[in-house]
Amino acid sequence: MDEVEQGDAGDPPPAAPLPDPPRAGRQFLPRNVKITLMILLLFFVGEYILLPELASARKEFHQLSHLNFLWLIFGALLEVAALAAYAQLTHTVLSPGAPDRFRIFRINMWALAISHTLPGGTVPGTAASYRLLTESGVSGSTAAFGLATQGIGSALVLNVIFWLSLLISIPLQGYNPLYGFAAILGVLLLALFATLVYLLTRGEKQAAVFVKRVADHLPFVRAETVTSLVQKVADRMKILFSSSELLTKAGAWAAANWLLDAASLWVFLLAFGARISPIDVLVAYGLANILAIIPLTPSGLGVIELTIIAVLKGFGVPSGVAAAGVLSWRLVNFWLPIPFGGAAYLSLRLGHPGTTAAKAITP
Repeated sequence: MDEVEQGDAGDPPPAAPLPDPPRAGRQFLPRNVKITLMILLLFFVGEYILLPELASARKEFHQLSHLNFLWLIFGALLEVAALAAYAQLTHTVLSPGAPDRFRIFRINMWALAISHTLPGGTVPGTAASYRLLTESGVSGSTAAFGLATQGIGSALVLNVIFWLSLLISIPLQGYNPLYGFAAILGVLLLALFATLVYLLTRGEKQAAVFVKRVADHLPFVRAETVTSLVQKVADRMKILFSSSELLTKAGAWAAANWLLDAASLWVFLLAFGARISPIDVLVAYGLANILAIIPLTPSGLGVIELTIIAVLKGFGVPSGVAAAGVLSWRLVNFWLPIPFGGAAYLSLRLGHPGTTAAKAITP
């Protein structure tokens, strides 16, 4: 007789075995290991690279009796103008139906504060922008399209500015191997952008099928929702590329953002007595920001400073002067947005206390 038949008739049937819990995807490195490596990397950059440059700058401060504080104020104002141009770029790619410009400016400031404190490049800041934009009444598809277009389009404009600067600078200053590496990164970015545009404007059906297959294997993700979002983003991208006026405005504001930021760097260098061509500053600035695309540190911390200082020294700017100008500029460009971004976030929350989380998932 089978074992099942030997039990009493009144006994409850044996409980079915519980299914195995879903196994989380294996990560290449545990999160605590990543954090430890990032802290060590930042310590190395600060201890062995930035601090020696700062010490070199301090040694020459006593020789900079011609330091012009009005230039420093003007450089800070140019940085504010660059942030305002970036807010206008966001407003342009989200139109029609974009939030008011001051609200967008504060959202961008909060996104900058996050990107400047967390590793991963601009990804954490973009996620924060998406949430605040959807809470401001922007649909999820419009916010996703706007942020993607803003990020990729802005990077493409930076590459154009860098390449044009190189065409003028190389015959005068010579060639640097880093220029070729930056150009390769730019070509890869162009290829990625061209592929994305093709998939979302000509091959949206194939893209939707691919995205659905990927989403089917992801936990807590509805494939239908993701597919619908991709289709809406494709529709928005078609509108963008069919409107030459909108495309021109977005490109112009992206260029204004980069050029005003580079002008701020040039003015800070002038304040410390550096006499250098704006074209050479654009070369150093463009090279540093292209290399900062690789998300080694938050928003290229250390990478941008070292690259610009090294290139400026190659252009004949004294080491201490270059370090003083660049580090002073980064104080305004990198560090000040962190406390101001926190204040901007508080103003957004205090100004809209009734915001519900449901708006954050608007498709």
